[in-house]
Amino acid sequence: MENSLFYTLLFLLSLFLTFCIRNYAIKKSLVAIPNDRSSHTTPTPHGGGVAIAVTWFIGLFYLYVNEQIDSQLFFALLAGGVIAIVSYLDDLYELSPFVRLVTQASVALGGLVALGGLSSLEFGLFSVENQIITNLVAFVAIIWFINLYNFLDGIDGYAGSEALFLALAGFVFFGDSHFLILALSVSGFLVWNWHKAKIFMGDVGSTLLGYNVAIFTIYYANEEATNLWVWIILFGLFWFDATLTLLRRYKNSEKLSEAHKKHAYQRLTQSGLKHDKVVLLSVLLNLVLFCIVYFVQNILVAFCLAILILYLAVKYVDNKKGFL
Repeated sequence: MENSLFYTLLFLLSLFLTFCIRNYAIKKSLVAIPNDRSSHTTPTPHGGGVAIAVTWFIGLFYLYVNEQIDSQLFFALLAGGVIAIVSYLDDLYELSPFVRLVTQASVALGGLVALGGLSSLEFGLFSVENQIITNLVAFVAIIWFINLYNFLDGIDGYAGSEALFLALAGFVFFGDSHFLILALSVSGFLVWNWHKAKIFMGDVGSTLLGYNVAIFTIYYANEEATNLWVWIILFGLFWFDATLTLLRRYKNSEKLSEAHKKHAYQRLTQSGLKHDKVVLLSVLLNLVLFCIVYFVQNILVAFCLAILILYLAVKYVDNKKGFL
């Protein structure tokens, strides 16, 4: 009963904070101006991710004080506060890529230390237990997850709905309360971010969410090696699109540091689909990925099936709007 009341208050806090941040952003002209890379057409307030971050960390402290979260996971997730703060400053002042990278690397290292590193990498037929290799992979993965989540925060409700899906899926598979905290923190923001968005989350929200997903992946992989693949499949919508797009741009000899509009969700909006339709398609694809993990017992078979589904989804997008 006590938890239920707290969860309700947490959702209302996220909802109210997002409203307040939106009004503040409008008064201070903190708005995202449409440009060549944008998928929106009107200036829109940003920084809504602050509401997600504040409610998320309040929830984490509540769980920690009430001994409802493992201390290793708590301190690893707490390190995400650093990247949230720096990302908010980046939203306001456009920090240099060097400052962002150093921050991400420092937070990734801090999260890994808090978790005790990644114990092993399970590949079915063999496993890698060399701690230098496993932790190097984990370190790079954290930084990649942070950035790819930021890359794919581009249309109304897309990044928020992905976080909500992962939180609910995580709760179904692992039953831990921090997933409900994340779901509620994001839900209050999503009310204001749904099409047409009245506010965007900004880097402060997207980088924090990407970091959280990476930490969940490592933490649960340490509990059971195959859980690594559970999270990779569940997060497939984002990492597959981001990674394949990067490889395609490299193949086309494009300058990878330049902004673009070639991610699958961007090309779908360019084909004429409205933001809410694209998000609904992503939700359906996520549900397919969830069912694959839930019903297919062999995790490597599940992974191969998920990759096939994701590839077919990209081909569908290619038919709607080619990768030029």
